[in-house]
Amino acid sequence: MFFIFTLKFTKKLSCVIMHAKTLSATTIGVDAHLVEVEVDISLGLVNFFIVGLPDAAIKESSKRVYTALKNCGYRLPAKKITVNLAPADLKKEGALFDLPITIGILLAAEQLNLSRPFLEETLFLGELSLDGSIRFIKGALAIAYDAQRLGKRRIIVPQANAEEAALIEGIEVIGVNHITELIEHLRGERTIAPTASHFQTFLEKAQTTDLDYAQVKGQTQAKRALQIAAAGRHNIVFIGPPGSGKTMLAKRLPSIMPPMTFDECLETSKIYSISGKLTSTPLVASRPFRDPHHTISQAGLVGGGSYPQPGEISLAHHGVLFLDELAEFKRTTLEILRQPLESKEVAISRVHHAVRFPAAFLLIAALNPCPCGFWGDAKRTCTCSSRQIERYIEKLSGPLLDRIDLHVNVQAVAYDAATAHSDERYSSPVMRAAIQQAVATQRSRFGNTHTWNAHMTSDMIEQYCPLEPTAEQALKKAFDVLNLSMRGYHKILKIARTIADLEGSLLIKLSHIQEALTYRSLDKQLERQRS
Repeated sequence: MFFIFTLKFTKKLSCVIMHAKTLSATTIGVDAHLVEVEVDISLGLVNFFIVGLPDAAIKESSKRVYTALKNCGYRLPAKKITVNLAPADLKKEGALFDLPITIGILLAAEQLNLSRPFLEETLFLGELSLDGSIRFIKGALAIAYDAQRLGKRRIIVPQANAEEAALIEGIEVIGVNHITELIEHLRGERTIAPTASHFQTFLEKAQTTDLDYAQVKGQTQAKRALQIAAAGRHNIVFIGPPGSGKTMLAKRLPSIMPPMTFDECLETSKIYSISGKLTSTPLVASRPFRDPHHTISQAGLVGGGSYPQPGEISLAHHGVLFLDELAEFKRTTLEILRQPLESKEVAISRVHHAVRFPAAFLLIAALNPCPCGFWGDAKRTCTCSSRQIERYIEKLSGPLLDRIDLHVNVQAVAYDAATAHSDERYSSPVMRAAIQQAVATQRSRFGNTHTWNAHMTSDMIEQYCPLEPTAEQALKKAFDVLNLSMRGYHKILKIARTIADLEGSLLIKLSHIQEALTYRSLDKQLERQRS
């Protein structure tokens, strides 16, 4: 692609032909990769070439850079300009290379003079408007996070990205609104102070919510199950009629989960940064809650595209993924959840590269017990045949349901429960206090190698799940009656371990096993599907 310049300019430009190099970066998955932006100005036809596997947005940089410089009173030389984005075999996308290309051209044309050490330790990122203003870009936090690993100490970004990039300590972040402002700063004609980080202040303000389980009347068993789910990071499914409160219960789960750690905030925020979703806040500081519609595509759920982008399961990293009307999702879409539920990440392969996005989410699913929704309801009569009910549940594969730890039947709230005072034991602050104690127990038990009971391996289960004799007898009987798979057997032990942790018990007691067994109501359905 080329662009012919025929305008006359008022500012004098040196005729010395020169070469210049600036540094930028691009993201692949959630990792940043260094990109060298080389600019060469030489004799020849008046053209503007950009090479190095650029996408369409980068190829159009020539027009944006030329027009922005012209409108700001600068001019490009009437010569051949070649821009190379190295390494040449790495695909680049997005308009964030506008700024390093502009600075490189000014350096090559000797309208700007910067020392080599400054250039070698500085990354330039930014998209130009035609008037010279610098627009918001995707991925600033992810690039700032890896800047030190890349050996850089300074990053120049759009002002709209400055707060998110400044969350990374040890990196000097210069936020700019306009190309003229940046050039004056680089020439020493004005000073732009580095953006200060206010991480702790922001974190304290962000980790608050108005949602509370005290607002939900009744549903004591469902609240208890959610407390267990949050304490041990167990996936959970609600089965109940419409209007029974499944969505209300699910939306309040982040209110009882432990606060995000610094590393969790940064990991999740990197995903939102490369997705371009950090426009209103510089940081994801509270547990994400994602609830995609049942018509979502496979790529929308797990990620994809020619330049892979994170899907809903990665946007729910360290938070909650809520799948309402689970049986209405396409079966093929749900089946691709099986691998991320086990590995806590999703791998997307393309011709030129493969990327991995983290996906350590807590799954909450909700579905009706039958197509009409009222099978087993005490107030309304189900109109579905037994075969219709079986076909409805059979939409969900056994292996997928086997990866969901807690199965909870949710019934419509009775009048007495709806008008009664809320049970303080199941308010969010009280539930969260018990959960934090259970989480502290797990972290003490597993150290730096593990965090959640739901993620225990078989060896860990043998080591950390000691049973009282009566509890072991009850579990053996349940294993034979329910014909449990080894995964189902381990699920019950993991749930019982979390219940014991909530009570501060080292041993798993009979009451813990009995309660854990009440949350496996779909095991018989799984056995029918296996047979």
